[in-house]
Amino acid sequence: MPSTLEQPEIDLGNQPSEGFVSEDARRAAEQRRTVRERHRQALNLQRESILSQRCSNPMRRVALEGALAQIEAEIQALK
Repeated sequence: MPSTLEQPEIDLGNQPSEGFVSEDARRAAEQRRTVRERHRQALNLQRESILSQRCSNPMRRVALEGALAQIEAEIQALK
């Protein structure tokens, strides 16, 4: 049993005091979420555009496959 001199430290840096979040913090978190969601939507649109393209040129096909792989990696990173 810890004595009064050996009480564990509690990090309250990331937790709101008494369950309340400041309006500025809430607004900033909402803005970050919105930016992330818009970025995800833009990536999905780019992905759909690449998938809808048909080409017979092998060099172009390789470039599209590379772009698709990069976009899918970015989408996974956002999750």
